[in-house]
Amino acid sequence: MKTLWMQTSWIFLAIGMVSFLAAEDAPKPIKISLIGDSTVATYTKRPEDRPDLTGWGQVFGEQFTDRVTVLNHAMSGRSSKSFRRENRWQPVLDAKPDYVFIQFGHNDQKKEGDRYADPETDFRDQMKQYIAETRAIGATPVLVTPVARRTFADGKATTTLTPYADAMHAVGKETKTPVIDLHKVSLALYDKLGDEASADLTFGNADRTHFTHKGAVTMAEFVADGVREQIPELRVYLKQKP
Repeated sequence: MKTLWMQTSWIFLAIGMVSFLAAEDAPKPIKISLIGDSTVATYTKRPEDRPDLTGWGQVFGEQFTDRVTVLNHAMSGRSSKSFRRENRWQPVLDAKPDYVFIQFGHNDQKKEGDRYADPETDFRDQMKQYIAETRAIGATPVLVTPVARRTFADGKATTTLTPYADAMHAVGKETKTPVIDLHKVSLALYDKLGDEASADLTFGNADRTHFTHKGAVTMAEFVADGVREQIPELRVYLKQKP
């Protein structure tokens, strides 16, 4: 009886040690904050004509293990300037994230109103400021180039967002900040699939900018691929690709 008790005790002790070592080896929990526009945003109340409207930031957390919390601060209609002007940036910093992913450009290029930011001047200055203030709280900034709209001319995918993507690359190089080129890979996907075959990623001809759930998951997977390539210390937090 005593021998059985000792054997059982050793088994429980061994299980406890394995659990302890597993916990010690597990990566520490981290927080990733996202800022951006409607292509990134989370939608809880969807319009009737777009019942599965989804931003890629809304499903980005699905790419990670449970050691990662994704805080999506992105808001529809915002540019790099209006996001800050509306005091949406300070709460991001107050949340003390470990990483901040930054994607703007769609509304920065709209010259009506006060959202416009010139890609050669204002937009670059905004990116540099976001980067500096992210680093000031001990977090790591990551630039994400603006995802392409699903537009075509003569059967070929087209874009007007290249100046903003180029600006992010330039700022990333200057400030030694990782840049995930979502603009390039999304445009390449649209070009490969063509207009008809890519229609289910957005809302057909009615809306060529915003994503269906399928489109959002596709873009989130692209960003996760960029994480694997550009931010090696985050690879351990990503789920294995099927």
